[in-house]
Amino acid sequence: MSLGVTEITLILIVVILLFGGKRIPELARSLGRAKAEFEKAKNAIKKETDEIKESIQEEIDAAASKSETKEYEPSDESNNQPV
Repeated sequence: MSLGVTEITLILIVVILLFGGKRIPELARSLGRAKAEFEKAKNAIKKETDEIKESIQEEIDAAASKSETKEYEPSDESNNQPV
């Protein structure tokens, strides 16, 4: 469902009647600022989540390398036998 020329024209006429010609540029600036602020916040959240993912991955890699380098120590089997 897309808007045709008639629908867009009707919407513009209603907006002009509701807000007046002088307030439309002000509303457009406000919408532009709001969009820019939203994008800024979205990028900040994305950056933070990427940093957290990297931190978790580093911890996982460190734990994996630790467990690979840990030497196997056989248990003392004499303690496990019943008396």
